Amino acid sequence: MVTLKGKQIYLRALEKKDLDFLYLLENDTSVWEVSGTVTPYSKDVLRFYLENAHRDIFDVKQLRLVICTHEHNTLGLIDVFDFEPNHKRAGIGIVILNQAERNKGIGAEAITLLTEYLFEALGLRQVYANILEDNLASLHLFRKLGFQQVGVKKDWVRFKNTFKNEILLQKINN
Repeated sequence: MVTLKGKQIYLRALEKKDLDFLYLLENDTSVWEVSGTVTPYSKDVLRFYLENAHRDIFDVKQLRLVICTHEHNTLGLIDVFDFEPNHKRAGIGIVILNQAERNKGIGAEAITLLTEYLFEALGLRQVYANILEDNLASLHLFRKLGFQQVGVKKDWVRFKNTFKNEILLQKINN
Protein backbone atom coordinates (compact mmCIF):
# COMPACT_ATOMS: atom_id res chain seq x y z
CA MET A 1 0.00 0.00 0.00
CA VAL A 2 1.29 3.45 -0.92
CA THR A 3 1.17 6.12 1.72
CA LEU A 4 2.34 9.70 1.80
CA LYS A 5 3.04 9.48 5.54
CA GLY A 6 6.42 8.72 7.03
CA LYS A 7 8.01 8.63 10.47
CA GLN A 8 8.78 12.37 10.62
CA ILE A 9 6.62 13.94 7.93
CA TYR A 10 3.70 13.56 5.58
CA LEU A 11 3.01 14.98 2.13
CA ARG A 12 -0.26 16.69 1.30
CA ALA A 13 -1.88 18.70 -1.48
CA LEU A 14 -1.64 22.47 -1.52
CA GLU A 15 -4.42 24.33 0.29
CA LYS A 16 -5.53 27.95 0.44
CA LYS A 17 -3.94 28.23 3.89
CA ASP A 18 -0.53 27.73 2.23
CA LEU A 19 -0.60 31.19 0.62
CA ASP A 20 1.69 32.89 3.16
CA PHE A 21 4.19 30.00 3.16
CA LEU A 22 4.21 29.89 -0.64
CA TYR A 23 4.71 33.66 -0.73
CA LEU A 24 7.73 33.40 1.63
CA LEU A 25 9.28 30.51 -0.28
CA GLU A 26 8.76 31.84 -3.82
CA ASN A 27 10.13 35.24 -2.85
CA ASP A 28 13.13 33.93 -0.90
CA THR A 29 16.01 34.93 -3.16
CA SER A 30 18.28 32.34 -1.54
CA VAL A 31 16.36 29.57 -3.34
CA TRP A 32 15.94 31.34 -6.68
CA GLU A 33 19.07 29.76 -8.10
CA VAL A 34 17.70 26.24 -7.68
CA SER A 35 14.09 27.10 -8.54
CA GLY A 36 14.85 29.06 -11.68
CA THR A 37 12.95 32.07 -10.36
CA VAL A 38 14.08 35.49 -11.57
CA THR A 39 11.27 37.78 -10.38
CA PRO A 40 9.15 38.02 -7.22
CA TYR A 41 5.61 36.64 -7.09
CA SER A 42 2.65 38.64 -5.83
CA LYS A 43 0.10 37.16 -3.45
CA ASP A 44 -2.54 37.62 -6.16
CA VAL A 45 -0.58 35.46 -8.62
CA LEU A 46 0.02 32.83 -5.95
CA ARG A 47 -3.65 32.91 -4.89
CA PHE A 48 -4.63 32.18 -8.51
CA TYR A 49 -2.05 29.37 -8.60
CA LEU A 50 -3.53 27.85 -5.42
CA GLU A 51 -7.04 28.06 -6.86
CA ASN A 52 -5.88 25.89 -9.77
CA ALA A 53 -3.54 23.57 -7.84
CA HIS A 54 -6.24 20.90 -7.63
CA ARG A 55 -5.95 20.09 -11.34
CA ASP A 56 -5.05 16.51 -12.21
CA ILE A 57 -1.40 15.54 -12.77
CA PHE A 58 -2.42 13.85 -16.04
CA ASP A 59 -3.84 17.18 -17.23
CA VAL A 60 -1.18 19.67 -16.10
CA LYS A 61 1.84 17.28 -16.09
CA GLN A 62 2.98 18.48 -12.67
CA LEU A 63 2.18 18.10 -8.99
CA ARG A 64 3.27 20.10 -5.97
CA LEU A 65 2.97 18.64 -2.49
CA VAL A 66 3.57 20.27 0.88
CA ILE A 67 6.00 18.67 3.32
CA CYS A 68 4.55 18.80 6.85
CA THR A 69 5.51 17.51 10.27
CA HIS A 70 2.99 15.32 12.08
CA GLU A 71 2.29 18.42 14.18
CA HIS A 72 1.14 20.05 10.90
CA ASN A 73 4.05 22.49 10.60
CA THR A 74 4.87 23.29 6.99
CA LEU A 75 8.53 22.67 6.16
CA GLY A 76 8.82 22.80 2.40
CA LEU A 77 7.60 21.65 -0.98
CA ILE A 78 8.29 18.67 -3.19
CA ASP A 79 7.45 18.90 -6.87
CA VAL A 80 6.79 16.55 -9.74
CA PHE A 81 7.38 18.17 -13.14
CA ASP A 82 7.62 17.09 -16.78
CA PHE A 83 5.28 14.21 -15.98
CA GLU A 84 5.25 11.92 -19.04
CA PRO A 85 2.73 9.11 -18.49
CA ASN A 86 3.41 7.60 -21.93
CA HIS A 87 7.14 7.33 -21.24
CA LYS A 88 6.50 6.58 -17.53
CA ARG A 89 8.87 9.22 -16.19
CA ALA A 90 8.89 12.51 -14.29
CA GLY A 91 11.29 14.98 -12.75
CA ILE A 92 11.27 15.78 -9.05
CA GLY A 93 12.55 18.68 -6.99
CA ILE A 94 12.48 19.54 -3.32
CA VAL A 95 13.06 22.56 -1.11
CA ILE A 96 13.03 22.83 2.67
CA LEU A 97 12.59 26.52 3.45
CA ASN A 98 14.19 26.82 6.88
CA GLN A 99 17.91 25.95 6.91
CA ALA A 100 17.56 24.69 10.51
CA GLU A 101 15.23 21.92 9.28
CA ARG A 102 17.72 20.63 6.72
CA ASN A 103 20.03 17.63 7.28
CA LYS A 104 17.54 15.97 9.61
CA GLY A 105 16.34 13.24 7.23
CA ILE A 106 13.22 15.16 6.23
CA GLY A 107 14.27 15.54 2.60
CA ALA A 108 15.22 11.87 2.35
CA GLU A 109 11.89 10.81 3.76
CA ALA A 110 9.94 13.15 1.47
CA ILE A 111 11.79 11.94 -1.64
CA THR A 112 11.33 8.31 -0.60
CA LEU A 113 7.59 8.79 -0.03
CA LEU A 114 7.19 10.61 -3.34
CA THR A 115 9.19 8.13 -5.42
CA GLU A 116 7.27 5.20 -3.91
CA TYR A 117 4.02 6.98 -4.83
CA LEU A 118 5.22 7.67 -8.37
CA PHE A 119 6.47 4.11 -8.91
CA GLU A 120 3.60 2.25 -7.24
CA ALA A 121 0.49 4.44 -7.59
CA LEU A 122 1.26 6.07 -10.94
CA GLY A 123 3.28 3.20 -12.41
CA LEU A 124 6.30 5.28 -13.42
CA ARG A 125 9.46 3.49 -14.53
CA GLN A 126 11.88 6.30 -13.70
CA VAL A 127 12.28 9.61 -11.92
CA TYR A 128 15.04 12.14 -12.32
CA ALA A 129 16.42 15.25 -10.68
CA ASN A 130 18.44 18.18 -12.03
CA ILE A 131 20.90 19.47 -9.45
CA LEU A 132 23.53 22.20 -9.72
CA GLU A 133 27.05 20.82 -9.42
CA ASP A 134 27.85 22.96 -6.37
CA ASN A 135 24.74 21.84 -4.46
CA LEU A 136 26.71 19.12 -2.70
CA ALA A 137 24.07 18.45 -0.04
CA SER A 138 21.38 17.69 -2.65
CA LEU A 139 23.74 15.61 -4.76
CA HIS A 140 24.67 13.58 -1.68
CA LEU A 141 21.01 13.17 -0.68
CA PHE A 142 19.81 11.93 -4.06
CA ARG A 143 22.79 9.60 -4.51
CA LYS A 144 22.18 8.17 -1.03
CA LEU A 145 18.62 7.38 -2.15
CA GLY A 146 19.76 5.38 -5.18
CA PHE A 147 19.79 8.05 -7.87
CA GLN A 148 22.66 7.68 -10.31
CA GLN A 149 24.38 10.40 -12.29
CA VAL A 150 23.63 9.92 -15.98
CA GLY A 151 24.75 13.23 -17.42
CA VAL A 152 26.10 16.73 -17.07
CA LYS A 153 24.50 19.72 -18.75
CA LYS A 154 27.41 22.12 -19.31
CA ASP A 155 26.89 25.80 -18.48
CA TRP A 156 23.19 24.99 -18.13
CA VAL A 157 22.07 27.50 -15.51
CA ARG A 158 22.91 31.19 -15.44
CA PHE A 159 22.62 32.93 -12.12
CA LYS A 160 24.12 36.34 -11.33
CA ASN A 161 26.11 36.29 -14.58
CA THR A 162 27.75 32.96 -13.76
CA PHE A 163 27.07 29.75 -15.66
CA LYS A 164 26.93 26.47 -13.77
CA ASN A 165 26.77 22.85 -14.79
CA GLU A 166 23.68 20.90 -13.89
CA ILE A 167 23.93 17.23 -12.96
CA LEU A 168 21.21 14.86 -14.20
CA LEU A 169 20.46 12.08 -11.74
CA GLN A 170 18.07 9.23 -12.46
CA LYS A 171 16.43 6.42 -10.54
CA ILE A 172 14.91 3.51 -12.43
CA ASN A 173 12.32 1.27 -10.81
CA ASN A 174 13.33 -2.31 -11.60
